[in-house]
Amino acid sequence: MHIVLVEPEIPGNTGNIARLCAATGCNLHLVRPLGFSVDDKYLKRAGLDYWHLVNICYYDSVEDVFKKFKNNAKYLLTTKARKSYADVLYEPDALLIFGKETAGLPQELRLRYEDGCIRIPMIAGARSLNLSNAVAIVAYEALRQQNNFGGLDV
Repeated sequence: MHIVLVEPEIPGNTGNIARLCAATGCNLHLVRPLGFSVDDKYLKRAGLDYWHLVNICYYDSVEDVFKKFKNNAKYLLTTKARKSYADVLYEPDALLIFGKETAGLPQELRLRYEDGCIRIPMIAGARSLNLSNAVAIVAYEALRQQNNFGGLDV
């Protein structure tokens, strides 16, 4: 499974997501510009001592990610989607794509991949969840569907 963060802004969120990737074997893909330095102490602290377990790739655009993984299923997480993340049958090696904390994914991207847009249900009036929480929710559901967590120690 691949976690793609498009222009993440908060180092603590990215560090938490890196730790989740280390614990689950998901690959982490970061699309620039990043809102922090990869040497940021909050990023490092959030990831604890798991950094050696994380496979991280950096890209200059989301299009670079899509070119590299052109045949992989793409699921774009957005509060503007109609379909719930729980109603999706996730393919192995899928891309789970999340936007930046303050703005989400660009409208152009959401429109181009409208069929792949999914959301996490929330009460009316709630704008969004914390990025690292959203990634954890969707990643674990996708992994659960892969033969009972796809080889994780259950």
